[in-house]
This record gives sequence, C-alpha cells and structure tokens, in this order.
Amino acid sequence: MPSALDQRPAPTAAGPRPAAPRRRTRVLALPEARWALAALVLFLAALPLKLLDAPAWTWAPLFAATYVTGGWEPGWEGLKALKDRTLDVDLLMVVAALGAAAIGQVLDGALLIVIFATSGALEAVATARTADSVRGLLDLAPTTATRLLPDGREERVAAEELRVGDTVLVRPGERVGADGRVLDGASEVDQATITGEPLPVAKRAGDEVFAGTVNGTGALRVRVGRDPADSVIARIVRMVEEASETKAPTQLFIEKVEQRYSIGMVIATLAVFAVPLAFGSALQPALLRAMTFMIVASPCAVVLSTMPPLLSAIANAGRHGVLAKSAVVMERLGQVDTVALDKTGTLTEGTPRVTDVRPLVGTEVGAGRGGGLDVDLGADPGSDPDGHLDADGLLALAAAAEHPSEHPLARAIVAAAHERGLAVAAATDFTSVPGRGVTATVEGRTIEVGSPTSTPAGADAPTSSATGTSSPTSSATGTSSPTSSAAGTGSPTSDTARPYAPTNSTAKAGSPTTSPAGTSSPTSRTAAADTPTSSSAKAGSPTSADPNAQQAAAVVRVLEEQGRTAVVVRRDGVAVGVLGIADRLRPDARATVSALTALTGRAPVLLTGDNESAARHLAAEAGITDVRAGLLPQDKVAAVRHWESEGRRVLVVGDGVNDAPALAAAHTGIAMGKAGSDLALETADAVVVRDELATIPAAVVLSRKARRLVVQNLVIAGAFIATLVAWDLIGTLPLPLGVAGHEGSTVVVGLNGLRLLREAAWPKTHTPGYEAPLGG
Repeated sequence: MPSALDQRPAPTAAGPRPAAPRRRTRVLALPEARWALAALVLFLAALPLKLLDAPAWTWAPLFAATYVTGGWEPGWEGLKALKDRTLDVDLLMVVAALGAAAIGQVLDGALLIVIFATSGALEAVATARTADSVRGLLDLAPTTATRLLPDGREERVAAEELRVGDTVLVRPGERVGADGRVLDGASEVDQATITGEPLPVAKRAGDEVFAGTVNGTGALRVRVGRDPADSVIARIVRMVEEASETKAPTQLFIEKVEQRYSIGMVIATLAVFAVPLAFGSALQPALLRAMTFMIVASPCAVVLSTMPPLLSAIANAGRHGVLAKSAVVMERLGQVDTVALDKTGTLTEGTPRVTDVRPLVGTEVGAGRGGGLDVDLGADPGSDPDGHLDADGLLALAAAAEHPSEHPLARAIVAAAHERGLAVAAATDFTSVPGRGVTATVEGRTIEVGSPTSTPAGADAPTSSATGTSSPTSSATGTSSPTSSAAGTGSPTSDTARPYAPTNSTAKAGSPTTSPAGTSSPTSRTAAADTPTSSSAKAGSPTSADPNAQQAAAVVRVLEEQGRTAVVVRRDGVAVGVLGIADRLRPDARATVSALTALTGRAPVLLTGDNESAARHLAAEAGITDVRAGLLPQDKVAAVRHWESEGRRVLVVGDGVNDAPALAAAHTGIAMGKAGSDLALETADAVVVRDELATIPAAVVLSRKARRLVVQNLVIAGAFIATLVAWDLIGTLPLPLGVAGHEGSTVVVGLNGLRLLREAAWPKTHTPGYEAPLGG
C-alpha cells in the first residue's frame, strides 16, 4: 500500500504563513495601571486650582482622592509586609505623604503618591509584557498536526494529543508539530528559534526535528520522539518562567540601607518625643523637637542619593541607543565581571553575505582573507573567448540561476551581484531540489548552483521539465517529493529550503556534527547510503566527468576551513567556480570584545547553538578564545548558573528565542534590538536599540560612574543629616531652618546626580577599532 506521503503530494506553492497573533495584555487591564491613571488625572485636575489660590473646597477633595486612589494599594501591601516584620518602602512612602499633608504640604504629598503609583504601574506593565512574550512563545508550536494511521490514512489532531511513536506528516511551509526524527522525505528546516542558526538546515531520514520549526519545500514524515509537553520549545518556556521566578529579588543598594535606616529613624523619633516627656517636659516643645528631628533625619536625601544618578544614566544611555528597563538594571550593569556573547545576530549581523568569489579557470584563486570578495578586479567582466569565467562573470551567472529563489543564500548571491552593478540574465526552467540546489537555463546553458556534494545535471534522474510538469526527484530514502518549474518566472515553490545549510558546509568533510539534541548526524546534504559524505570526495571522485572536480574540491576545503559555506557553480555539468558565503562579523565586534575584557578582567565567552567550526573561526576574528558551540537553550542556562555558583556576576548578550532563558538567568541580560525576538527583548534587562555592540561597554562604564556618584551623594546626605540632627538634639534647631537644611541637602544631591545627563558623561568608546581600556 502506498504511503500517505505518496498518496497526497505536498503542494508546490507554500506562501508565507501568517504570524500568530500576539497575546498582549492591555495596559488598562492591570489594576495598578488603572489606579495610577486615576491618581494622575485627579492630581492634574487639582494642581492648577492649587497654584491659582482657588478656594480649598475646590482642590482639597481632588487631592484627597489622589491620596486614596494612588496610595491605598501600596499602603495595603506595606501593611501586609509589616505583618511579616518588614518595614516596606511602600508603607514608608505613604506615611511620608500623609506626614507632608499633616504639616500643610498637601501638594508635595500628592506628588509623591502619583510618582510612586506610576512607578508601580510601570513595573506591573513590564512584568505583564514579559509574561505575554513567554505565553506567545507557545504560538510558535502548531496547534494541530497531521497524524498518519497504520493503514495510510491521515487524521488532523490537536498537537497535544500526539504521543511518542506516532507518525506525522509535515508538508511544505508547515511548522513541525512535535520533536522527533525524520522517517521519510527530504527538506530543509528553519530552526532559528531553537538553535539560533541563521540558515535552514538540511533534514533527511534519521535527522532530528523540533516542534515549532518551519519546514521548507520538501514533505517530511516524522516519528514523534517526545511528548509535546516536553518538547524543546515547551522547555524554553519553562526555563524562562523558572529563571524569572527563582532569580533573587533585586534591590537597589539604597533600598537595603533605607530599610534599616527607616526603622532606626522611627525608633529615634519616638525616643526624642517620649524621653523629654518622661523627664517632665511640656508636650508642645517635645512634639516640636520630635517633628523637627523626623524632618531633618528623614531619608529623602538618602533616597535621592541613588535615583537621580541612575535615572540620569538611564536617560543618557537611552540617547545613545541602550534602553535600561529600571534603575536596578543600571546599577547591576556596572557590577558584571563575566560576559557571555551569542554569535548569530549578536557578534554577527545575522544575514549571510558573499565573502569569496573563486572562478576555477581563467582567474587566479586568491587567499580570500579579510572577509571581502576574493575577486580579480583587473579582469573584464564575463568570460574570455574560451568560455572561462572571471569573478564578475561567475557571480553574475550564479545570480541569474538563483534569482527566482527565496532562499537566504540565494538572496545573498543576488544582492552581491547587484552591489557590484552586474547585469543578471533571465533564467528559465528553474527548479529547486531539497538536498541538491537549484538548476536553471541561462543563455542556453544549464547552470547549477548548490552544495559541493550535489551531483552534476545528467548524472542523476531528471528533476522538473521546462514546461512545468514535474517528475519526482529521488530523496535520500528513496521516497518521492515533487518539485516544479516555472519558465522565466521562477518556481512557484516557496524556495525556503536548500541543500547547502551552513551547519553542514563548515564541518569537516565526512565528520559528524552534533545535532541540537546532542546526537550525531551526518554532515552530508545528500545523506543517502550510496553517496559519499565528503564534499571533496564527491567533487574529486575519479568517476566524475567533471574535469574541474579536483580544483573545486580544493577550493571548497579552503573555504570550509575558514568557516564559510561553500557553494559550487556548474555550467553544463562542469564546475566553473565556488562561492563562499558567511555571516559577517559586526564592524565593532573586536573592539567591543577588547573593551569588555579590559572592564571585567576576563575575556568574553562565546555561547552559540551553531557548529563548532564556524563558531571558532568567527571567535578568532573577534578575539575570543573560549568558545562553547552546539548549545541548546538549557546548556546556555547551565553555563550561566555554573559561573554564578562560582560567585561571578554574568552579563549575557543575545537576540534569539534560544537566548531568552540565559538572559533571564543571568545577573544582567542585554538583547539586540533590531533583530531580537519578542521574547528576548521582553526577558532582557536592557536593549541595544541600534545593534551597536560598542555601546555595551560604554553602558557598563556609565553604570560605574553612576555608582560612584551614588556614594558621593550618600556622603553628602549623611553629612547634612548628622549636622542637623546633632543641632536639634544638642541645641534648639528652629523648624524652618531644619526644613531648609533638609530641602537643601535634597537639592544638592539631586543636582549632583544630574551631572550624568551631560553628553560628556557618555564614554566615547563606540568608534570601530577602539581597543584601549575604558576609563571611568
């Protein structure tokens, strides 16, 4: 009986799937936000009436309502904390506001309530948005899957109903329904959400696939290997939630000081009031002295010692493209002593680019160093009378064949041709075959662009015909999956799967690479048992009719040793050149690594889900020696927790879904803003908006400057408080003078903290090539 895969061919046209709607909590759905908004509206209504000296009956009720709407919730939380013998800052702020109202400072107390309520609302919104992103991650996994029954029939079932051992059919463009292994079929799967790899990965019989990853143009039959509740994507969700919950509650340094200070101040105020009464003092002088003591000893200046410097640092960093989500984040940023960096999208730009163009005949093959196009700029574009291509001609030929394709590598080749101003000829009879590459007719010649392991045209069974009728191509397992052609217009197939995934090309020929689950899978893109896994063996096989096979194999080896993805261009079955494609290092990556090393005393570590060969090559370019490759999200979390168990304070910089658990578990997490996933952006403590790596060490320096200003302010506030308290206890400090001294200290520390708003406070370290140690 034919299998379901044979009975019902996958559709050739797989359009882009609509993104799952984000389940985003509305701001006003949060009670904290509603109460804060009500308090703000009431305050703004009362403020002009108060300032215009309107009758008290017009503004007093509005201020009273402000106190109630903005203060009842933090006050209640403070009372509950008091039951646990904790003097909460919430309760202290409400008491301070009520105290201000008691001595006639109604406006000041109301302003304090509004600021405090707004701060609580912003914190609630940030927490809700993080939870939204974690829940939204589940949208990556499909809700339904096509299960194949033993008799070959299909049934559509909910993904959570799948059980280990079930067989599911994954058609082109669909998301994989469960973690498992491929039984039949050939395709390429975009698994960036799991591993962070920038390009789709070739999948054949025996390869592992993951729930939530996107299938390419081929149809796959997958045996479920894990319960959906234990899939990799589900484990990522749990890890982010657990890391967020178990991460020790953060406190500003001043909050820790204030907790003890406030308790001491309350006790001292009661003593200043009660002791004179016990020795026969009159009530009014004792009460006046106690009130003066409470005012001059209150922690207002102490509190302001911290917030203005940190808020100024946040504002300055924001102007330069680094968004710290809270004052706590800004304080913690300067404490880091270990840095872990992701590779794709963090150290690199996250987009493949042509780095090498190597014609095999007629142009000298260069070393290809420096990351640029390895071309002979003195040669005339095109080909010589003998048909030998120069670099421009090779690139234009490859771009013509790739032009109808939607694959990231195809877009890189076409973009490189356009950047060089090359004319790209029209292609007909375009076909794209999973496991091999693309084939097209360009100016009457058959052009193939694909993996070094793919077989030249004519050596295998035919693929698609020029008229658009398709004959099935043989997959690695012998099952058929059709492709189609479209003369001149490109294949209607969504060419999102291709045979030359970078995770395989960069591996040593014939050696296994570790799959994301830790299992070993062949590196060959043509994983059939009768096909050599070594690209060099294939290209240089004695049985090959290609006279340039040996030369092509040598170039492929050189490029793969340099961490490039090698793409062979064949004309009428003969190799005419090799292209090298790689994800380019960001211009400021090396300078950033050097600056972070100087700041922390340790070189950063590279944590990546990519293969080791590509990771080590890129790390060498960036100046990183410690490389951890082939990591799943839980492996990154384990590395972070290991370092923190040694007493280190780890800064993790990443951009993908697979980085989110490590960002949540780290002492401080920073996400890259442009290409960062929603989950990474919400989980991280700070965001680099413009993806400028050099702003990260600059932000660390700014945080350390802010911390030094905090210490300065604490010394100033302490000196004021000690002087005024001593005056009140030893002599007689007039209440107006006590208030003036108290407010004066508050103004001084506030203005001192605002120094970090100046442009000069931002460290000038973001010039590419900067490698000097960063000073404070």
